[in-house]
Amino acid sequence: MSTEVVIVDAVRTPMGRGRPNGALADIHPVDLLAQTFTGLLARHDLDPGTVDDVLVGCVSQAGEQSATPGRMAWLGAGLPAHVPAATIDRKCGSSQQAIHFAAQAIMAGCYDIAIAGGVESMSRVAMGSARMGADPYGSQVAERFAPGLVSQGVAAELVAAAWKIDRTALDEYSVRSHRLAAAAQHAGLFDREIIGVRTPDGPVDRDETIRPDSSVEGLAALRAVFRRDDLAERFPQITWSVTAGNSSQITDGASALLLMSRARCEELGLTPRARVRAMAVCGDDPLLMLTAPIPATRRILERSGLGLDDIDHIEINEAFASVPLAWLAEFDVDPARVNPRGGAIALGHPLGASGARIMTSMLHALEDDDRRFGLQLMCEAGGMANATIIERL
Repeated sequence: MSTEVVIVDAVRTPMGRGRPNGALADIHPVDLLAQTFTGLLARHDLDPGTVDDVLVGCVSQAGEQSATPGRMAWLGAGLPAHVPAATIDRKCGSSQQAIHFAAQAIMAGCYDIAIAGGVESMSRVAMGSARMGADPYGSQVAERFAPGLVSQGVAAELVAAAWKIDRTALDEYSVRSHRLAAAAQHAGLFDREIIGVRTPDGPVDRDETIRPDSSVEGLAALRAVFRRDDLAERFPQITWSVTAGNSSQITDGASALLLMSRARCEELGLTPRARVRAMAVCGDDPLLMLTAPIPATRRILERSGLGLDDIDHIEINEAFASVPLAWLAEFDVDPARVNPRGGAIALGHPLGASGARIMTSMLHALEDDDRRFGLQLMCEAGGMANATIIERL
């Protein structure tokens, strides 16, 4: 029988816009994550030396993010050197996978206490830095998927075409994301989950990515950014509707969760906030790339014994507006239950940190709304997806 895994706490930094004017752009990613660890642990009477492992998602593991950032952040925070760390890359789902690995180790009885989170400074370590100038595919992938795989932006266009999602629908969804996030921020609903960050220019404790004045008319003026003549010839079905406005934002941020076995949590006199009910991961078409949340949903519901009617809160990462809209076209779900406080279009998508950021926001929303079950889904490069169901306690 597996050990029950509980979430004791979950925090995140504010989401900072990418350079040139981002509030977090001048902070080294290790220092950003170190402040996140410090803020998380300061909320509890817990000996940090009892943490068994620190699992950190990070996608662009190059430059300042190349030396096992979780380990360096733990040391930089002045925490016990005997606690190890590992870096995980499952693209956009990296820190959600970190949560899975931590939970799986606790379930197996290998760990009692783990911290899982993520970091990405997209201002300081550009997306794709780790493979700059390199062929990441090799000859056999190129042969299997000739004439070639495409970027995520083009994949988002293919998804929009396959599900017949037009430009207006993409832009309307994006405005919704900003509107919901702005309303949540104005009501103070993000305050409990945010750890303030010290920067050279002073403290930052609010997301700076939200645009309350976003409008369909304003977004309509933006150009489609992924169109090329060769791709237009290859994919005549694409209408070229993906813009910077209906895509996730380049963002800096970090996030972290404290997970324990239920027994250790009770032994320490701590209060569990949720338990991990189910986890799943799967792959799908690597050309469409962003569709795996659909089969991942079916898989995790089957494993959990729950139906979508049981799920109170659903988070689907807004890598592009076409991702949640395609998912909604496949499932009979009230859209009000999906990303009810906005998503990555408004809050940004610091790649390695997003999975744990979304989990943090979902946990707080379940508590605020007195709801029970939350489902989180992340599309990932290469045509993969993580799915997690948590149950508020």
